[in-house]
Amino acid sequence: MTEHQASSSQAVLVAALYRFAPVADPDPDAVRKTLQAVCDAGQVRGTLLVAPEGLNGTIAGSEAAIAAVLSAIHAMRGFETLELKYAWTDALLFHRMKVRVKREIVTMGQPDLDPANQAGVYVAPTDWNALIADPETLVIDTRNDYEGEIGAFERAVQPNTRSFRDFPDWFRSEGRALIEQTGAKRVAMYCTGGIRCEKSTAFLKAEGVENVHHLEGGILRYLETVGEDQSLWRGECFVFDERVSVGHGLRQGPHTLCRGCRLPVDEAGRASPHYIEGVCCERCHDARDAVQRQRYAERHRQMQIARERGETHLGSAQKD
Repeated sequence: MTEHQASSSQAVLVAALYRFAPVADPDPDAVRKTLQAVCDAGQVRGTLLVAPEGLNGTIAGSEAAIAAVLSAIHAMRGFETLELKYAWTDALLFHRMKVRVKREIVTMGQPDLDPANQAGVYVAPTDWNALIADPETLVIDTRNDYEGEIGAFERAVQPNTRSFRDFPDWFRSEGRALIEQTGAKRVAMYCTGGIRCEKSTAFLKAEGVENVHHLEGGILRYLETVGEDQSLWRGECFVFDERVSVGHGLRQGPHTLCRGCRLPVDEAGRASPHYIEGVCCERCHDARDAVQRQRYAERHRQMQIARERGETHLGSAQKD
């Protein structure tokens, strides 16, 4: 029995991981092939990204298979430790294994940053409340607009970016002015699991902002660590898997995923006349033509058939 041992009904281990560290092998594709082979050997599913700045990904499989993949990563120079989170589930959340070589492990359009050495001050979840409650702290959410809509920390500024790549432009056009207008003595930034705020704090420091902090382990570690009665988190946290959203204690939230636009839908959204399960929601109902809607409806029907048979339908993992 290990600390990550599953219950009898939850046999799949999910590991979300990342680390900013130089990939020492001069041929990233060699790293890709090695990791792909280890994952395939253990029937692990998910995605791993390899870039000069580090590794990032989420994988799922048996406990032994996940341990084998992590062992291969730890054997790489500079990756002896990882930012790592585990969860158990009763079904595979992913249906393929892809190891990809990218310019960045989280796309900001700033490949020359050095988060491994230039990130801001790490703040433990237990110390986060005091930091963000201080009126001299400017709190910035580094996630995207649809994520901030369903949950955020108190007092957080929402850049309302459509993608993380938009963050640098937002900071240069609005964020820096906010620091000056508020007279903030420090900036505190957060994201889902820590990777985006680690990179964005490095970006702010490269822009000349020195007193920058970020939530270690992200929202997920905070929700896992801080009790709901003491929490300054409000709402749910969007996650990039079939759970869709989680709350305190990482309990699965009330949101489902629109298969048309891949965005979260709450109970009120599912009550909309524009919501069609597996096809579209209020956001995207007029962005799909009849042929696309018919294709989505057929995919949803096939997924339901597969589910009733206890099988996996690959369409559940596709992004259109």
